[in-house]
Amino acid sequence: MDEAWIKAACPEPSAQHRGAAEERQKLLTKPLGSLGVLEELAVRVAALQATDRPRAEVTPIVLFAGDHGITAQGVSAYPSAVTVEMLRNFAAGGAAIAVLARELGLSLHVVDVGTLAEEPVAGVVTDKPRRGTRDFSDTPAMTTADLDFALAAGQRAIKRAVEPKADIVILGEMGIGNTTAAAAIAAALLGARAIDLVGAGTGLNAAGMSRKARVIESALSLHGLDEGPAEPLTVLASVGGLEIAALVGAMIAAAQARVPVLVDGFIASSAALVAVRANPSCAPWLIYSHRSMERGHALLLDALGAAPILDLKLRLGEGSGAALALPILRLACALHAGMATFPEAGISGPAA
Repeated sequence: MDEAWIKAACPEPSAQHRGAAEERQKLLTKPLGSLGVLEELAVRVAALQATDRPRAEVTPIVLFAGDHGITAQGVSAYPSAVTVEMLRNFAAGGAAIAVLARELGLSLHVVDVGTLAEEPVAGVVTDKPRRGTRDFSDTPAMTTADLDFALAAGQRAIKRAVEPKADIVILGEMGIGNTTAAAAIAAALLGARAIDLVGAGTGLNAAGMSRKARVIESALSLHGLDEGPAEPLTVLASVGGLEIAALVGAMIAAAQARVPVLVDGFIASSAALVAVRANPSCAPWLIYSHRSMERGHALLLDALGAAPILDLKLRLGEGSGAALALPILRLACALHAGMATFPEAGISGPAA
């Protein structure tokens, strides 16, 4: 496995710019702390971008799509054909994330890193090692070569999307069956029960969720992932997805390029857990956008020490939660950069 670039250290946030941003917040014409989390976000982005004036304007969205062999076990309410059909919907502008990108003035980059599509889809970049993962209920989802390719596909997508420079990047995913893969990854890395991690996904009822949990538990046992802490990339290859692997590669590559990542929901957070376990230095670069309705997301957020910006009871994926959080991040930066200080406005500051 080619782990050299995955393990390469990411830059540290700028302590100098964090300190300067904190000092500026003390001088802005408002009571200190009165903008709550917005102040914390502005200071954090200033440190990540190493600037006195943080921005969240140039924000490409990169969406990775892949199919999953585990769908043969009846873990999804929708057939695998939907993944490729949604590729066309993304390209045509009819999907939720396409609407959000349009309304926010963001570029949308869709990458097929492993769908069942036999031919390239117009408007979609094809960069995949194979058509769909294997059924991880009886064999590893990916070979080492598949995993290396998918991780590097994430890196390549970041290079295409963020050059010459982006302020922030949003990463999304789509793939029928990927909540099962995400729950399996989380269960293996957290040592948690599958039943505590599986959710409705595409709309499963209680019986469907129980079946999904049983499939995951059996697969974890098959791959020896229920016997204690496992190496994150081994977990990813055993029970993950090509689009999840691409998310991992993209998160680490973005952090290495000094571009903060606005992380989406449950599936993206499972990728974040792999990324942080594989390369802890990427952790400061991941900003968590929202708390998903998927049952296991709270456990993932706790494990990541994450405080998400929104809680809108979402479970769509596609990067939609991250896109919805972006205006708040933009406004936090605008307030930090654009408000007058007490001296500038000729207003008396707080009593010493």
